[in-house]
Amino acid sequence: MSADTGADSETTELPRVIENCRIGDGTEIAPFAVLDDCTFGRDCRVWRFVNCYGATFGDEVMVGSFAEIQSDVVVGDRTRIQSHAFVPSLTEFGDDVFFSHGAAIVNDVYPPSGDSDEWEETVVGDGAVVGTNATLLPVEIGEGALIGAGAVVTEDVPPNAIAAGNPAEIVGYRE
Repeated sequence: MSADTGADSETTELPRVIENCRIGDGTEIAPFAVLDDCTFGRDCRVWRFVNCYGATFGDEVMVGSFAEIQSDVVVGDRTRIQSHAFVPSLTEFGDDVFFSHGAAIVNDVYPPSGDSDEWEETVVGDGAVVGTNATLLPVEIGEGALIGAGAVVTEDVPPNAIAAGNPAEIVGYRE
């Protein structure tokens, strides 16, 4: 359906909520994003319907639509967090990480504990790739590792390893 409202689409401001944030030069925040107490480096891109609070992002980071990123998350430079991803508190991504569509991290292994002192951290090393709909329990993913689509990672994955399955197992190594 098309209607002439008389409004210039170039100047009409769509809603977004940005509170207590530091946003670097060149960073673009799409309409309908909700951001609170976040820091973004330069030249980042945040798509529509992102919910993010208390997180820190490096330079040239992309956050896809419908992603939720909670407090105490640190995201390195040039990392891409695709749509529908869930990144809870106590997560750290290195530089150049690719966290695919629908991937999720669990920080509370006995939910709902209700006690953040019981939560555990997850670290994803530089250049790691986490496939679509993969789930990471509190683990360390090594630099350059590849996590297959749909994998459930319950143990640390060494650098450059390829892990797949449920529960995930090492099936090879990247060159």
